[in-house]
Amino acid sequence: MTAFADSWFMSQRDLRNLVRQPWWIAISLAQPLVYLLLYSAVFRKVTEIPGFAADSYIDFFAPGIVVLTALFSGGWAGMNIINDLDRGVLDRFLVSPVTRGALIAGRLMQQAMVTIVQSLIIILIAFAIGAHFPGGIVGVVLLIVAAILLGGGFGALSIALALVLRREESIIGAVQLLLLPLTFLSAVFMQRSLMPIWIQDVARVNPVDWAATAGREAVSSSVDWSLVLSRGALLLGFTLVCAWLATRAFRAYQRSV
Repeated sequence: MTAFADSWFMSQRDLRNLVRQPWWIAISLAQPLVYLLLYSAVFRKVTEIPGFAADSYIDFFAPGIVVLTALFSGGWAGMNIINDLDRGVLDRFLVSPVTRGALIAGRLMQQAMVTIVQSLIIILIAFAIGAHFPGGIVGVVLLIVAAILLGGGFGALSIALALVLRREESIIGAVQLLLLPLTFLSAVFMQRSLMPIWIQDVARVNPVDWAATAGREAVSSSVDWSLVLSRGALLLGFTLVCAWLATRAFRAYQRSV
C-alpha cells in the first residue's frame, strides 16, 4: 500500500499544479480540435472512395482524434520532469522517504486522469458536430482506455527521454521527431487499407495505429472483439515496456547525482 499511497501523493501534486494552470488543458486541446473541426469538413467526401468502410468521415475520424489528443498530451510529459530538474525538485524528492517508483507512477496516474478529461471533451464536441458512437457507453469506455494506454506509454517514454537528455531544447526536438511521423504513419486520418503498402507495413507496428484501430472498432456497430483485444494487449505491452524504460532512466539519473 505504501507504493500506491506514494504514487497517489505524487499524482495529487501534479494535479494541483494543473489546477493552478487550467488553461493548459485548453491549449493542449487546441491542435486536436483544429484537426477535428477542419479535417472533418475538408475530407468529408473521402467516404466516396471505393473501399472506404465508414459512411461518415467524422464517425471514422473522431476516435482517431481522441487517440491523437492522448498521444500529444503524453508526449510532452517529459517537460514537467525538465522543470523539476531545473528547479532541483527531483533531487529533493530523492532524499525523501517516498518510494522511488512512485515518482514515475504518480505522473502516469496524473496523465491518465488528464487523458480521461480530454477524451470526454473531444467526444462531446465530436458528438455535437455529428459524430455517432454506435458501440455505446462500453465502446466509448474502451476507446478512452486505449487512449490512456497510448498516452501512458508515450508519457513514460517522454519521461525517460527527459531523464536522459535533461535539456528542454533536446526533449522538444526528440518529441517532435517521434510524434509527427507516428501520427501520419497510422490510421488516424485514413483507412489503413487505402494507404500505400509501405505505410501499411509501418502502421502494423505503430502503437498509434493500434490505439486508433482498437478505439474505432470498439465504438463501431458490430465490434470485432478479437481485433480490439489483440490491439489492446499490444498497447498494454507497449506501455509496460515504456514504464520499464522510464524506471531504468530514473535509476541512471539517481546514480549520476
